[in-house]
Amino acid sequence: MGPKTTKVYETLRARLAAGEYAPGGKFPSERMLVEELGIGRTALRQVMARLVSEGALEVRGRSSYRVPGAVSVKTPDGPEPWLIHGERDVYDNPWVKLQVWDVEPPGVERFEHHVVKLHHVAITAVLDDHDRVLMMWRYRFVPQQWGWELPGGIVDEGEEPADTALREVVEETGWRPKSVEHVVTYQPMVGMVDSPHEIYIGHGADQVGSPTDLEEAGHIEWVPLADIPGLMARGELMGSGTLVALLHILASRRKQGVTTSR
Repeated sequence: MGPKTTKVYETLRARLAAGEYAPGGKFPSERMLVEELGIGRTALRQVMARLVSEGALEVRGRSSYRVPGAVSVKTPDGPEPWLIHGERDVYDNPWVKLQVWDVEPPGVERFEHHVVKLHHVAITAVLDDHDRVLMMWRYRFVPQQWGWELPGGIVDEGEEPADTALREVVEETGWRPKSVEHVVTYQPMVGMVDSPHEIYIGHGADQVGSPTDLEEAGHIEWVPLADIPGLMARGELMGSGTLVALLHILASRRKQGVTTSR
């Protein structure tokens, strides 16, 4: 996108982030946006397509858009949270902490529950203009398996997750995303493990050098999105962050009626 198109994208993205448009509400028409923002319809549609691909907007009809977020299910009333009476460390080092918590679920006798604390991490799926995603072919010794992964790593103390997302892509692949957008924060093993995972989507990247994190670096390739279901079926996509990010991309495109090409 050119400077004007980028500015319009940033303006609309900021409005969405600020909550200027109600979840589930109709987004201003292309005609209104063309007149208000002084942009051509073709350039505006590039902006809208990017917002749709990021999940910031949903397509309703040929050129009608809505803000996502409206849901029909209501938050249940009544369930009580567990009481936590105390906790103690069993093992602690810079990589992993094992604790025992004294917990009491509603209506159940209190008991001790093991809790594993791992690091806060950020994972990024970077897309190009050819429906490809930047991935690494790596060996993981714990499952003793080769597979494809998205770049990602630990959020350093005092670091913003978005900065981690950018930094890890550069360190592990040698490519720098032009921008990253947050998609979701989730816990991969919510019953026992505390390890917040931040998922980001990037659009476009410039090659700025070779990977500098030699321990993490593997074979780097732009993988067609059309290959993702097949790689998943073959068990070659490793890590929950990789799966969550790629499934989000595929689900968003399917909802929008966008097909991936080879």
